Amino acid sequence: MSKKHILITNDDGFESEGLLALREALAPIAEVTVVAPTIEKSASGHSLTLTRPLHFIQLEEHFYKLDDGTPTDCIFLALNKLFKANKPDLVISGINIGSNMGEDITYSGTAAGAMEAVLQGIPAIAVSQVYAEHGKSIEEHGYALAQARIATLAEKILRGSFPLPSRRFLNVNIPPLPPEACRGFKVTRAGNRLYGHHAEVHHNPRGKEYYWIGLPELGWLETRGHTTDFEAVNDGYVSITPVQLDMTSYEDIEALGAWL
Repeated sequence: MSKKHILITNDDGFESEGLLALREALAPIAEVTVVAPTIEKSASGHSLTLTRPLHFIQLEEHFYKLDDGTPTDCIFLALNKLFKANKPDLVISGINIGSNMGEDITYSGTAAGAMEAVLQGIPAIAVSQVYAEHGKSIEEHGYALAQARIATLAEKILRGSFPLPSRRFLNVNIPPLPPEACRGFKVTRAGNRLYGHHAEVHHNPRGKEYYWIGLPELGWLETRGHTTDFEAVNDGYVSITPVQLDMTSYEDIEALGAWL
């Protein structure tokens, strides 16, 4: 049987430690191709670049950066240009530096890479490493837990099957723990993030006002009787959330019809 093939991307850029850690973790179990943005594209959402040309820049065998492309661009063009004949067996986006939980999924370029893959008919996972402290880099435990758990999921998919129907992906968030302290996987729903409206106001040397959007604290609404991604990570579990691209609020269709 031919070796399986995994395509990976991210939104932190091609030099990200998280991306390189993911590549390292997957190399023993599959052939890995990397197509990543040239620069950081955090919070770029599911955006395609339509107003300027994009260029693949090959750095080494099976490793490309896409000149000023988004994660969506990376997957869209990789599947249509690098994988014309044989599509990859799996797409993994990450390892993102920081969480992607709750409504942050809609902002996330990491999640968007997985979204684009499942739109193109390829099973996909988005994986993010939660910070130990707000705004701090990942240092003490590195990516050991993320590497181990994403390799486990990838092997399970490649040797068996993907557990979700079409146009759905797995959103995985890793707690900031060493592997031996993790309590395992927990299947969750996306929680509800608490958002601030912090934006710093500055002035350039000519006096013109500009704004810098701040990084909000990681807070969430407590939910009794449910296990959300926030709660699972807080309790020491790897959160794994099935995400669908159909955003229709089905429970409101009848009420909306009556309202009209």
